[in-house]
Amino acid sequence: MAKNNFYTIRNICIFVGARPNFIKVAPILRAMDAAGVDHSLVYAGREDDPTLEASLFDDLQMSRPDVYLGVDCENLNELTGQVMSAFERYLQENKTDTVIVVDDLASTMAAAIVTKKQGIRLAHLVAGTRSFDINMPKEINRLVIDGLSDLLFTAGIGGSSAATREGAESSKIYQVGNILMDTLRFNHQRFVRPAVMDELQLTENNYIVFTLNRKALIAKTDELRSLLLSMMSHAGDIPVVAPLRKLAADAVKRVIDSNPLLFKGLHIVSPLGYLEFGWLTAHALGVITDSGNVAEEATFNTVPCITLNSYTEHIETVKTGSNVLVGEDPIKLGEEMTRMVNHEWKHCGIPERWDGRSAERIVQTLIE
Repeated sequence: MAKNNFYTIRNICIFVGARPNFIKVAPILRAMDAAGVDHSLVYAGREDDPTLEASLFDDLQMSRPDVYLGVDCENLNELTGQVMSAFERYLQENKTDTVIVVDDLASTMAAAIVTKKQGIRLAHLVAGTRSFDINMPKEINRLVIDGLSDLLFTAGIGGSSAATREGAESSKIYQVGNILMDTLRFNHQRFVRPAVMDELQLTENNYIVFTLNRKALIAKTDELRSLLLSMMSHAGDIPVVAPLRKLAADAVKRVIDSNPLLFKGLHIVSPLGYLEFGWLTAHALGVITDSGNVAEEATFNTVPCITLNSYTEHIETVKTGSNVLVGEDPIKLGEEMTRMVNHEWKHCGIPERWDGRSAERIVQTLIE
């Protein structure tokens, strides 16, 4: 009985600011349920947020947020202020011992600041991630959140080293592994073969998945065109399937429409649910992306991955995993694609502690 009372007084709030955060917190919620830890899930956005597809929570086998703060704002400074105000009201009205924030969004930073102003213990999930480019807004968010946090949960040695170099006490840093792998392992047998496989007559391990999310790259019309031309000229007869959201889809369509013959093997499809997208990338010949999360999942699946960025928050994906960085250089992209389609990819493995048990380590740390 005493043990149960110890757990139930742990009122933990998990704060999420965007769709990718849900994928990372789903295994933590399951681990907390199993340990009898009292918790609540708070989302910065609206209940009818269009980025949260109807199938997301069913796919992840998790409950919907307990609280929606209802913030919907494009300007990052305004968003920060609105989240701070709304989350402060939440903390004043709900007894909370610990707040867990995820990643590096403006809303994440806002929640972190309010948490510490309220004198509440703050834990940062995926701490220590760095681009070392202070001109990036997210880099500032990361520095602020890590600097405020009482518990820093890092995915690997790179994150732990970055936090240590910046003065974080070693007693605050916990290398728990990559939480995305918990979700992948849990759902691997539940992945769903998407209908697009039959619609496009795709065969396993004989197509490439292309994703595009970074607004900065989407806005660079000429650079994007050069990258797409390089991608398709080196893909040969291998089809490229691109599940893209509207902003990215419109940008790519404009490039395709300028000369359809050059891009006849590039197929834009609607965004897929988590289980379908997981199946698609796990069975691909390779992945080309500007998303760190997609590159991390490719590493877990040992699927060749080319990242259209000059850095990665998780260098393990390059040093140990299947990822390579080409920046926005169409020549480097072409060179790596040649290796990909010729099955000449580098030897790769799974980084340390990317074993699907990160959530267990996190919950154990929180309740000790």
